[in-house]
Amino acid sequence: MPTYRDEAVVLRTHKLGEADRIVTMLSRQHGKIRAVAKGVRRTASRFGSRLEPMMVADVQCYVGRSLDIVQQAESVGAYGAEIADDYAAYTAGSAMVETADRVTDDSGSLQQYLLLVGALRSLSRREHHPSLTLDSYLLRCLSIAGWAPSFDACAVTGAPGPHTVFVAQLGGVVADEVAPPGSPRLDADTLGLLGALLEGRWPDAEAAGERTRAQASGIVAAYTQFHLERTLRSLPHVDRTA
Repeated sequence: MPTYRDEAVVLRTHKLGEADRIVTMLSRQHGKIRAVAKGVRRTASRFGSRLEPMMVADVQCYVGRSLDIVQQAESVGAYGAEIADDYAAYTAGSAMVETADRVTDDSGSLQQYLLLVGALRSLSRREHHPSLTLDSYLLRCLSIAGWAPSFDACAVTGAPGPHTVFVAQLGGVVADEVAPPGSPRLDADTLGLLGALLEGRWPDAEAAGERTRAQASGIVAAYTQFHLERTLRSLPHVDRTA
């Protein structure tokens, strides 16, 4: 049977039998991979912890009938172990890999792969607060998937901003004349933070106050779950404390 080799980040795992696991990975070149790692739950497994969620590995697999089989796995980025040492980072990372699993299919996306690996690397290095890293990742992930939010021009008419009414169903901020009744309004600080997270302006993002961050996180969560059309199970557990 044909074999292939690729770099992949582990999104989730499921137990199979007494010692095996089904591993779902987002790869650089082969899209999303579902493969069986035989004996991985044994203490003497040759895979060790290299096939745990949030780990990046160089894997060799061969194509099976329904699931591929992992033959080799070498660690490329042991981000999972470092992220797990901090609860805020771990909950943020869990939300990231769950989102990546939802937005990608078997065809995959190199942009989504690189974005996820970069975000996990940033979490493991404690470059920014985990909550900010997560919100930035979610906004960029949705943008790559085709749901880029607008935080300046009206998402409906294209009228230049600033606008203060935010409607997730319409794609971002909208002008008053097209805003549905009762839509929430955002202050300038929150809109500024959302724009900074989307564009990666980290000095501006880190200067935001706790109240502004909390409001922005709520907007990002609502926008993400609306476009994914389902609730992210890990998102309510994210530690947002400063």
